[in-house]
Amino acid sequence: MMKIGFIGLGMMGNPMAHLLAQTGHTLAVMDLNAATAARFAAEHAGASVAGELKDFGDADIVITMLPDSNAVEAVVLGNAGKPGLLSILKKGATLIDMSSAEPMRSRKLAQTLQDKGLQYLDAPVSGGVKRAVDGTLAIMVGGDAAVLAQCEPVLKTLGKNVTHVGQHGAGHAMKALNNYVSAAGLVATVEALQVGQSFGLDPEIMVAILNSSTGKNNTTENKAKQFMLSGAYNSGFSLALMAKDLGIAMGLGESVGFDMPLGDEVLQIWRDANEALGKGADHTEMYRYFRNRKQ
Repeated sequence: MMKIGFIGLGMMGNPMAHLLAQTGHTLAVMDLNAATAARFAAEHAGASVAGELKDFGDADIVITMLPDSNAVEAVVLGNAGKPGLLSILKKGATLIDMSSAEPMRSRKLAQTLQDKGLQYLDAPVSGGVKRAVDGTLAIMVGGDAAVLAQCEPVLKTLGKNVTHVGQHGAGHAMKALNNYVSAAGLVATVEALQVGQSFGLDPEIMVAILNSSTGKNNTTENKAKQFMLSGAYNSGFSLALMAKDLGIAMGLGESVGFDMPLGDEVLQIWRDANEALGKGADHTEMYRYFRNRKQ
């Protein structure tokens, strides 16, 4: 069995850490909110709280599930004069970054870790809170195949599909591009539903027809009725995070010299919605945003 550290017990991280706690591995957890980490440890026999990064010094694997590259780099490289995991982890330990981070920065971070005798995988996820709970996330992995082989049993506790997509940074690149396609499809679906309703179509019937026709997509199948038409708006993934991931995708396009005109338009729509709806809005509230725009 392994000694695993897990940093970031948010809406996705908490159920993921819960699954790891069921496997018998020694698990230490950390969160910006110390009470959250304490509550998790109290609810999971065998889990402990890492009060400081140095408590991960004997870990075989440390998993980060954090908001962005800035947060990841603060933990790995150190922040405000405090040492990071780079100078704390034992030789041969592996950092698995499951956050949604910037691919180019992930590549650089991987090299920095390797220079210190540490291993790195970027392994972001897709599937939302529901699939985090039942361990069926899609996990896209960048890094050395041999390192992935060592860590795959742990990752398969969290995801049904674990796919090696390339070298360091490739996982984060794939995640950003996946979310771009998903976000563009969501906007197209929302626009179609609003136009159809204005014409007099029943949105429930529209969704059913889209799901039996060529317009079927992740939004029509898993979000439209469940979170939008119902007015629940509680999918568990924030609008701000979607806008952030879109920014990463557009930045990736720019870094490789590829113009993304549709992507630029989609990003602006999400940024405008994020500004209008405010902090904490679920990404499915894009439906409400478009409805109010019509008014």
